[in-house]
Amino acid sequence: MAGFIPLILIFGLMYVLMIRPQQRKVKEQQALVSSISSGDEVVLNSGIFGVVKEVDGDDENVLWIEVYSGIELKILRSAVDRRFNAPTTVDEELVAEEPVTEEPDEEAGSEETGSDEV
Repeated sequence: MAGFIPLILIFGLMYVLMIRPQQRKVKEQQALVSSISSGDEVVLNSGIFGVVKEVDGDDENVLWIEVYSGIELKILRSAVDRRFNAPTTVDEELVAEEPVTEEPDEEAGSEETGSDEV
């Protein structure tokens, strides 16, 4: 029985150091691939850069990316390696559309005359 303890410890160490990080990486890649939508800047596993123009209506696993002006490629969603722009939420889009207005400086109009000095 005492001879199996080192084997169990080695297996546990391999799991923590090798298997678990790889599983986490696979889950992150699957989340990335499933969240790709039109307008995302992506790079494929083959090294091709492009912008996603549309998701194919017949098959959600097929994307059309534009690699150059007027040149589009039909690719599988799983071929995407990275996305360069961060996904935006509805709140961020609304904030980006609101015009920025500057409020007037209230302190500039109410300067003190210095009557507090003795």
